[in-house]
Amino acid sequence: MRSSTLVRDDSHAAIDSALDRHAAPGDDDAYEVGDDDFSCGKLFPRAKPRIWWLLPFIMLFTVGFGGIAVPRVNIYLSLVCRDYFADQSIQDPSISYPPVSLGGDNPQCRIPAVQSQVARFQLSLNLIVGLLSSWISPKLGKLSDRRGRTRFIALNALGVLFNVAIITLVASYPDQIPKNVLFLGSVLEGLGGSFTTAMALFQAYASDCTRFEDRNAAFGLFQGALFFGIALGPTLAAILIKAAGTILIIFYVAMALHATFVLALFFVVPESLSPERQRVARERYRIKSLNFDRSTRSWWKSFNPLKIVAPLSILWPAVGRPSSLFPNSRGATAALRRNILLLASIDAVLFGIAMGAIEVIIIYTGFLLQWGSIETSLFASTIGVVRVFALFIVLPLITRLSRDKPIDGKSIPGAYSSEVIVIRASIVLDIVGYMGYVFARDSSSMVTSGILTSLGAMGSPTLQSALSKHVPQDRIGLLLGTSGLLHALARVVGPTILGLIYSLTVATFPQAVFVCLVSLVCLAFLASLFIQAHVSLDEEPIANPDAGTIQETPDERQPLLSR
Repeated sequence: MRSSTLVRDDSHAAIDSALDRHAAPGDDDAYEVGDDDFSCGKLFPRAKPRIWWLLPFIMLFTVGFGGIAVPRVNIYLSLVCRDYFADQSIQDPSISYPPVSLGGDNPQCRIPAVQSQVARFQLSLNLIVGLLSSWISPKLGKLSDRRGRTRFIALNALGVLFNVAIITLVASYPDQIPKNVLFLGSVLEGLGGSFTTAMALFQAYASDCTRFEDRNAAFGLFQGALFFGIALGPTLAAILIKAAGTILIIFYVAMALHATFVLALFFVVPESLSPERQRVARERYRIKSLNFDRSTRSWWKSFNPLKIVAPLSILWPAVGRPSSLFPNSRGATAALRRNILLLASIDAVLFGIAMGAIEVIIIYTGFLLQWGSIETSLFASTIGVVRVFALFIVLPLITRLSRDKPIDGKSIPGAYSSEVIVIRASIVLDIVGYMGYVFARDSSSMVTSGILTSLGAMGSPTLQSALSKHVPQDRIGLLLGTSGLLHALARVVGPTILGLIYSLTVATFPQAVFVCLVSLVCLAFLASLFIQAHVSLDEEPIANPDAGTIQETPDERQPLLSR
């Protein structure tokens, strides 16, 4: 037994030494590795990983994603409306109803009964995607630490591609294929990890390639790429739909763009994790697995729903002793733990609100202002352009002009003062914007409210960047992965609650959902007042006097990006 322990300790020491040599790029020497470490099998095998390799292809992907955002909701509305009037005709054959144009302008569908049903139908689709992505995200995250980021980003994009293909098929043959086939598309997208896993993997890729002081701007660029697609995509959709005379044209274009993104990930974009770092992560996982008593596993435990939320416990790290986030130090401080919990919670709440509000706003504007696909797409483009401006120009400018410097000698610098200010200002903009939706009764006030909430988009990448400055370099993936799990849960809870509120109140007070949003964002602002800047920590390894090696805890079995 003593011999086995010594072998295990020696293995841990070797792995820790290897990880130190291949530290994450928050340090200046992060990428002092061999030329052959990256991009085996790629068209550019000697290319070094940089966010600029991934960003252009993300933009293509998000143009397709944004282009179908409004038409997809209108497809759902048309399909639900067709079924509603078909049921009404069966109940009373003497009454005839006007035909429903798929994705077109259908005034007869702008009634509370149809609005309520389409909100619940979307709720069901989002629930499937959210639950499955919550289950699969930890597995994809763990595998990405051991096998690389790009292939699992590609797998994620394939799930989205299959879902778009199924929507296109159902919309092309609505009389032959029932709308419930759309649930299959949601299953496939959920099994790919969906949007939340993609953003976590994008940010993990950025963390692999950037230093501490540049990470805020890097995350902002990825968010900006997303909103670039949301800005350009609807404009492209409006132009193509008007030119072609059919809503299906944008779905074919979206499939082509998604397929291009997948091919680029396999053949062009360099892998951000070198083979050596992947090998070290696999070896660490193998050794941790040897220490795990597999006999205690059972079929029921492997499918225990509580396992989905169990990784969230790392957001409350122990003070004064090692934990998953601080395995080789003297643990977190109380202030550090408070900041981690607050930043992650605020980020999840704002993300859930944003995801839930998007589809409600699309349905609501059609109901209140009689907007069709073209008008709603132009509205989405307008607010998307503002988001791109905020994330590509305003946020990097703020980062450059108010660049804080890490405290000397501290490996964990904590959130910068400028980041805390940006977070609070962004939440205030969200409050004013959602309050505007409550009182908006015309197009101009609706657009103004959308612009204000778009400026608040600077909060999300800043929250993620601030989070990454509260843990050791080799635990950034673990923390961002757990944040990704929170996003996945928020995608389930946010759209479900907001869609349910809208479906229940659309006949009496359709603005009730925005009143709830204002209340939630106000709570997020109050929580942000307790975030403290520059909560730093200097890591001090805990020596094991018996083995003479760094001591690790059982929780460290979870690799990076584990949720």
